[in-house]
Amino acid sequence: MANQQISKDERSLGELFSSLAGETGKLVRQEVALAQTEFTQKAARIGRNVGYLAVGGAVGYAGLLGVLTAVIALLTYVIPLWLAALIVGVVVGLVAYVMITAALKALKETELTPRQTVETLKEDAQWLKNQVS
Repeated sequence: MANQQISKDERSLGELFSSLAGETGKLVRQEVALAQTEFTQKAARIGRNVGYLAVGGAVGYAGLLGVLTAVIALLTYVIPLWLAALIVGVVVGLVAYVMITAALKALKETELTPRQTVETLKEDAQWLKNQVS
């Protein structure tokens, strides 16, 4: 039975290249699957954060309207109504600017590069180079 099995050293060059091509194809398919998984995870994270941003903004807006109305009403005891509304509007506008700027910065800093795939592709290239040598 040992004579029937061909050792790795006794295989022909064609068989070796055929085996290498098969392994390389399998490796490429696995790398593509890994890249798809990474992109899906990152897209889901971005989508979730954008959703939280939108819902949080809507809920906060409703609560803020009530509080702002109370602040304006309170200020009318000291200054005219129009001036109270103007002051509150400017302050709220500045707070909104800071919040939106921070959220956009965080979204822009989200990295989309599939780092794990890039690293494994480098390893695969080295492996392939070693197999051909």
